[in-house]
Amino acid sequence: VQLVESGGGLVRSGESLTLSCVASLYGLSDWSIGWLRQAPGKEREIVSCISRSDRKTFYANSVKGRFTISGDYNRNAVNLQMKGLRPEDTATYFCGATPACVGGSFTYLGKGTQVTVSS
Repeated sequence: VQLVESGGGLVRSGESLTLSCVASLYGLSDWSIGWLRQAPGKEREIVSCISRSDRKTFYANSVKGRFTISGDYNRNAVNLQMKGLRPEDTATYFCGATPACVGGSFTYLGKGTQVTVSS
């Protein structure tokens, strides 16, 4: 599985962005797909995940109510809609493929897309 993220950019606080993760070679539907982020000097954290078995979604408390993950499996893509962005959301965002959203490690990771939120 090869994953390619897109959709990052520079926005102002309160604005929105939608990130897209597209898989090449094999389908995303065989994997649970998560979005992770890493800010400078901080550890990588899981932001959201969508389960392969029942399409159940998970969110970090810091983004709950503002971010929405969804699968667009006809396009082999998983999207992350981000609303109400805050400066603390500034990070490099990665998508990853894992056997399970809960307790699974990420077998594949993309190279990331930068999101910068100005105050």
